[in-house]
Amino acid sequence: PFMRGIMEAPFPAPGRTITVKNFLPGSGTEVIELCRPSDSRLEHVDFECLFSSLSLRLLLKVFASLLLERRVIFTADKLSTLSQCCHAVVALLYPFTWQHTYIPVLPPSMLDIVCTPTPFIVGLLSSSLPRLKDLPIEEVLVVDLGNSRFLRQLDDEDSILPHKLQAALEHVLDKRKELACDKGDLSNDERLDYTVVSEAFVRFFVEIVGHYSLFMGGMEREDESPFRKAVTSKSLRRFLEVFMETQMFTGFIQERELRRQGLKGLFEVRAQEYLDSLPGSEQRGVNKFLKGLGNKMKFLSKK
Repeated sequence: PFMRGIMEAPFPAPGRTITVKNFLPGSGTEVIELCRPSDSRLEHVDFECLFSSLSLRLLLKVFASLLLERRVIFTADKLSTLSQCCHAVVALLYPFTWQHTYIPVLPPSMLDIVCTPTPFIVGLLSSSLPRLKDLPIEEVLVVDLGNSRFLRQLDDEDSILPHKLQAALEHVLDKRKELACDKGDLSNDERLDYTVVSEAFVRFFVEIVGHYSLFMGGMEREDESPFRKAVTSKSLRRFLEVFMETQMFTGFIQERELRRQGLKGLFEVRAQEYLDSLPGSEQRGVNKFLKGLGNKMKFLSKK
């Protein structure tokens, strides 16, 4: 009866809930509510595994390294931890897409792949670490998910992101459970937690490239400086100068050039809200970030 109830129930829209009745012998009828995530990208993402494996500070260093398309190796004792954490960290890059080698679980027989000079995200079982130490690899970030530490790093990971935005992002992520509870729906607190995480990273990217639509058609290499100069923060401009050289950024712009009217995802919605809010205020940094995210939480609670 339970499976039949699920199959017969209409597929819910993002953020909506369906109610399914399940009869339990001796206990009567049980009512179960199933909620589809507001952001359908997160339906198969387990952020909890990632956040329980890494401290926020280390997670943001990994995030920063991936934005510069560096080589990152994750290690763990379990295959499930590797696959879930790799999948989750790639999801954090939205609206950008990882353009390079991505192998959540690398077979030991293919370990030589980590010697490639091109960017990659690779998951490796801890049992392969002794062999990894013998390979000629340079400039790689090795993340030990089992012990929340870096085994190898470049030592500049904490200075990649604009400081104020990084501080704001870390603050929101640290308070994510409180923000989720503030919405007043404790029955789906895990998914609300995921929504806060998604909104926080989307807001981060909105602050960085939310004005991209104002420069569409003029983003060729020789015309990139106006896009950067439109940002008042010097640290943000310095970050953009490097970030705009990545294949992720190039792919982001090319996709939007090709589909100018066809993209209406969460990022596009938030970016438009951001542009609409600009004339009234030019706040920057932590306060603007937190205020913006707070508005998004209010927006979500109305759905």
